Amino acid sequence: MSYTGKTVRLERIMNRETGKTIIVPMDHGLGAGPIKGIINMAETVELVAEGGANAVLGHIGLPLFGHRGYGRDVGLIMHLSGSTTLSPDPNNKVLVTPVEDAIRMGADAVSVHINIGADTEYEMLRKLGQTASKCRKWGMPLLAMMYPRGRKIDSEHDPESVKIASRAAAELGADIVKTNYTGDIDSFREVTRGCPAPIVVAGGPQMDTTRDVLKMVSESIQAGGSGVAIGRNIFQAEKPTKMVKAIAGIVHKGLEVDDVLKERG
Repeated sequence: MSYTGKTVRLERIMNRETGKTIIVPMDHGLGAGPIKGIINMAETVELVAEGGANAVLGHIGLPLFGHRGYGRDVGLIMHLSGSTTLSPDPNNKVLVTPVEDAIRMGADAVSVHINIGADTEYEMLRKLGQTASKCRKWGMPLLAMMYPRGRKIDSEHDPESVKIASRAAAELGADIVKTNYTGDIDSFREVTRGCPAPIVVAGGPQMDTTRDVLKMVSESIQAGGSGVAIGRNIFQAEKPTKMVKAIAGIVHKGLEVDDVLKERG
């Protein structure tokens, strides 16, 4: 096997044995402020790393990028785009950090957020393509968060819209695609089959029960998904370490939901 910078870095954010990943995004503070679970970032990183997360994701100013001096190692993904909930158009995600800063900070990958169907989709797609070009130049893996959001979108989980969003990311050079689960195995299998890049499923708003979270994770893996990128349903869980361990049982060990819940006790 020939190794490139991307290959080496991807091994730091994905399980080399399963080819899958558990990413815990913690970029929510830029848009929504210091919400529950990410007020003490260092503590939360420690909890999810202990549970077996493959990577954490956040903005440049957070204490994520000094984590390797102690505790269990965890991959680092720097998020390059954002907007706030106070913006006139929160769906318009702009680049706020260059790829070069992520390299200087020792990140293992970068990510950008694109809303397909938004009024400024064309600008976000141009930035995605430009970022992918820089990532190829520097050997930096790129995760694209692709969500159907805009006036023409009736549902962010519509299979046809999710298929377009996911494929668009792969077409423009994303190495990993994060997108919404479509609600059932058959329709999500269409998404994964139509996207040449690995797909990880988003967690979205906090769900009612742990079973709901694990069911979505299990079904997405059965449909060909390559893992998860779940934030609030992990870091706002009562016990984030246990939640990550439960998800890892499904993603990396192939366990059934009921078996994982029995292990949790």
